[in-house]
Amino acid sequence: MSRTDPHKRDVRALRVHINALIAGEASLESYDILVFDGGFSWGDDHGAGVLEAVRLKYNLGTALQRFIRDGKLILGICNGFQALVNLGFLPGLDADYETRRVALTFNDCGNFRDDWVYLAVDSASPCVFTRGISRLELPVRHGEGKFYASAETIGRLVEQGQIVLRYALPDGAPAGGKFPYNPNGSLDDVAGICDPTGRIFGLMPHPEAFHHWTNHPDWTRTKTLRKREGRPPADDPPAALHIFQNAVDYIKKQTA
Repeated sequence: MSRTDPHKRDVRALRVHINALIAGEASLESYDILVFDGGFSWGDDHGAGVLEAVRLKYNLGTALQRFIRDGKLILGICNGFQALVNLGFLPGLDADYETRRVALTFNDCGNFRDDWVYLAVDSASPCVFTRGISRLELPVRHGEGKFYASAETIGRLVEQGQIVLRYALPDGAPAGGKFPYNPNGSLDDVAGICDPTGRIFGLMPHPEAFHHWTNHPDWTRTKTLRKREGRPPADDPPAALHIFQNAVDYIKKQTA
């Protein structure tokens, strides 16, 4: 979670346990950005993200719906994306944030995938988090990441620009379902979607796992190549960090 102070214009990221929210020791009203991070909540019993979604819905459902109505931001990464889907927060068609319309299910390969993938970003998407980003390379770490929905639902997501990220080939072309570029068999190569407002965003890859250029598995090779070419080591922040910076900038603008 993140909290901003409109007077000091600063930002603080805080880790808040779900039990603290349920017990009233912390309140969603104090925050502007809610992040459901990756992991294996409740051991993924009964399906990835299912128990987390149930616990949230029946203990904090009203507060979460108010959080959405207040125009705040929600980000779900991997297991967090699975929870958002199970809650019905995504895709949020027709401003319905309760009905489950899509699923994230078992990878077609039958195995847990721990790899890096190429991602194409839809620049026309309303997604707040991906503004100014055209391509990404991020790690995936999941066993249930296949995006599945009816043809009608996918058609509406395409029409409304809600498919924010698609798995791609190294040159940025669509993966076309080809393994391992599409690591799980997701329909239409979907890797991440947003709601119609662009304020709720879920993705299977992990942007928080690429916050420094040395996180990339090829960083030593890249460093050597740059040295041979007489260039300094890469020092620009990875594009993944812009996902979080965009969220902060949006909230600062709204609270200014």
